[in-house]
Amino acid sequence: MSNLLLRPQLGIRDLLNGSIKFNKFQQEIKGINDEILEEAEIQVKYQGYIDKEQELADKLSKLEHMNLDPGMEYHKIHSLSLEAREKLSRIQPRTIGQASRISGVSPADISVLIVYLGR
Repeated sequence: MSNLLLRPQLGIRDLLNGSIKFNKFQQEIKGINDEILEEAEIQVKYQGYIDKEQELADKLSKLEHMNLDPGMEYHKIHSLSLEAREKLSRIQPRTIGQASRISGVSPADISVLIVYLGR
């Protein structure tokens, strides 16, 4: 049923109307109202997106704990964009997370810094 519910053209009401067993099951359980059914549908349809966002949030959280050297010489890292080298040298962020929030420092620049730290 959950695989059917993943289809955008089908909703939980369609499944209730199309399946005698599911409709009977829903009627037997006390307290299941339209709001609960809608919540179940949303959970099934969007769980993949929720999981991806949680994974992204976990990755960003890890970046907050990756420290940068206080006197790091960003101008020597030629793989960084010129703008990123200038801004990072001027601001001197303490973590990768802080560096990622600087305007002009791209995700590619952050990847370069992560690789550089791994050396």
